[in-house]
Amino acid sequence: MAQSIRLVPETLRSLAFGSVGASYMGVGTAFDNPIRIIFIQNLTDVTLLFSWDGINDHFRLPRDGYLLLDVSANKNREHGMYISEGTRIYVKEDGTPTSGTIDVSVLYGYND
Repeated sequence: MAQSIRLVPETLRSLAFGSVGASYMGVGTAFDNPIRIIFIQNLTDVTLLFSWDGINDHFRLPRDGYLLLDVSANKNREHGMYISEGTRIYVKEDGTPTSGTIDVSVLYGYND
């Protein structure tokens, strides 16, 4: 019997523009699984700063910009890199947004 790994999404994490401030704010909850693919969208009207730890600046995304990382989609469960279970994405102002959301979509591998 062949074993397969299904790519499964976790629930969308979003943060409205009005919740973005001068200090880092978490976008939704921490990841429930080791993540293979992550898609971060800045759907606001300004450039924003993002962080993996809620303390340090790690990258900027321009308005209507996105970051797509396919970390390990083509690897089996025992090999490859993953974004750790329990990781959370954080965002703060680089400019003051007046509309839009920040969305984080993630997918993990599930063994049948």
